[in-house]
Amino acid sequence: MSEIYFPIVIVLLASVFQGTFGLGMKFVKPMAWEAWWLIHATVAMIIFPLIWANIVIPDLGAVLLEAPSKEIWTGGILGFFWGIGGIMFGISVGYIGMSLTYGIVMGLCSIVGALIPFALRFDAIYPPSIPFIISGLVILALAVYVVTIAGLKRDKCLIDRGQNLDGIKVGSEFRFGLIIAAVCGILSAMLAVGFDNTVQIGVIAEAQGAIPRNTALARWVVVLIGAYIMNAGYALILLIKNRSFSSLYMKGIAPVIKWAIISGLLWFAALGTYGQGVALMGEIGTMICWPMMLGLSLIVSNIAAWFAGEWKDMKKPFQILLFGVILIIIATILMSYASTLKAG
Repeated sequence: MSEIYFPIVIVLLASVFQGTFGLGMKFVKPMAWEAWWLIHATVAMIIFPLIWANIVIPDLGAVLLEAPSKEIWTGGILGFFWGIGGIMFGISVGYIGMSLTYGIVMGLCSIVGALIPFALRFDAIYPPSIPFIISGLVILALAVYVVTIAGLKRDKCLIDRGQNLDGIKVGSEFRFGLIIAAVCGILSAMLAVGFDNTVQIGVIAEAQGAIPRNTALARWVVVLIGAYIMNAGYALILLIKNRSFSSLYMKGIAPVIKWAIISGLLWFAALGTYGQGVALMGEIGTMICWPMMLGLSLIVSNIAAWFAGEWKDMKKPFQILLFGVILIIIATILMSYASTLKAG
């Protein structure tokens, strides 16, 4: 029984990390955003993954040298595409605001990240689990829509109270922002797809003596190299363009650096534990764990927002949010049940 539910518990833990890593972004000032992001990305995509992977995989170097070049390139390139999606997220916020951008991106990212592996591995899925997987994905998509509506109504309440919300355009610019958000959501799913395309690297890691769930760490090292090239490259371009290198060593930024590091640790803690859950679930791992993690992280992030006072005196929007939370829980139960169905 523990073999069935342990992967689900791991994904629940991953969603906690995923839902809280963004708290560090509230502490960027007085450092330039691009300087903060370079530190965060270096910790999240290079330092922490390499340290963790070297601890749990007996000979990581040998695994990577033996890995098929196709998987190295595929994983790295898809990670690079995910990095492009991250940049487009920031652009979209500038046109349609945070709530709508986050809802569109989260919805498409979770659905696309599950559907591509679902299509590629359809023949390997145990048939009785298919209706539960599809139902869970549909309900999750509805849940993300509901949570997005709650966020938009919260924004309207803030505007009615006289607060200025930057980054919401009108007309053709608004439609352009919607397109950017949609493309961002699709590209953001490439992180899961890239991971799903590095299965053989995990097999090699297990042959080197790694336990099955830890083989995910070798796979993430490959995918995140591509992701880091995009993220670090963009940050360096902005540092040069804005001449903001000095903010990396300005006076009084030690607390900012601390939060950039903490945020990076939490970000990869989410992916690392998520990857372990996928490895333990086998063929259906990505198509179940990815949407579950993102959906549950919506709950975690909004709980954090509630404690931060972002939903204070927002009775109606908060009630809509709670309905979305209930839908996420139902979707999670359905997909969790699907993961327990095994042939024989």
